[in-house]
Amino acid sequence: MIDFPRSTFTWQSHPWHPDPYYRYPGGFVGESGQVYHVRFNLEASCTITDDTTGQATELFLGAPCRTEYTIATHNLFQVPSSEFRMPFSRRYRLALAKEPSTVQENVAVALLSEAFQEHRIDLRTHAQASALTDTQSIIDATLANDLLNALSTYRDSERGLSITLEYPVNLINLNVANGEFQVCTGPVILPDLTTWDGAEVTRVFLAHVAFAAFDHVEFILQREVDAAPEARTWLDQPRGRDRFELLDPAKRPPDYPPRRPRPTIYNEVWALPARNRVLRANQG
Repeated sequence: MIDFPRSTFTWQSHPWHPDPYYRYPGGFVGESGQVYHVRFNLEASCTITDDTTGQATELFLGAPCRTEYTIATHNLFQVPSSEFRMPFSRRYRLALAKEPSTVQENVAVALLSEAFQEHRIDLRTHAQASALTDTQSIIDATLANDLLNALSTYRDSERGLSITLEYPVNLINLNVANGEFQVCTGPVILPDLTTWDGAEVTRVFLAHVAFAAFDHVEFILQREVDAAPEARTWLDQPRGRDRFELLDPAKRPPDYPPRRPRPTIYNEVWALPARNRVLRANQG
């Protein structure tokens, strides 16, 4: 059972060097040659298992932040703002989908060993955990304020894969009188198996998850949407520094101007047969 609040990913950047076009590339406001460290907690995991060979690929989801200027003393948040959240495997930094699952995207991945000067995945676990196999034990553990994780496993029969998500039960609903429960929580990541190459995926979907039975799960996926033209006037208006400020307004990169951040919504639902389990961390 993963102890998510104590599990972290830490990286050290490569030395920063100025961009030929932009004043604040990536939001960094330091000086040439500087490096910095970043650490975030893990929020969910996903394991893709080949049903024939047993080969397993682990994916993880990191805690988010709003896009910021690093490392600054004031004017810390970038406006227009977006969300930085990093999904990754043991080897690769992965792409988080911006479009629905029916739309293919050109995405880029990077080896962790190349993206960062140093990196460390620190996965902590609860030494003792027990599986709650019936509704009443889930109700009792919830009312006792025990630490709970959920595991949801579904299959991709076309590719012969089993996908197991593990995530903390941050929210659960109970109907004690009638012996009912409903987990409704997130975030989790779902692999885009159309990008599966036999060992890795390149794109994952950010989602929330709900289940009220042991054999059925539902996910609702995040996507970006276009704002109405009248909203873009204030949505795209920089305040303070502008991340896309040019060093020389007369010297523009080929793709200028870059697209400003788009808002996100959750609306695509996957309803799947699954095996759901709830784990309780044993105290003491």
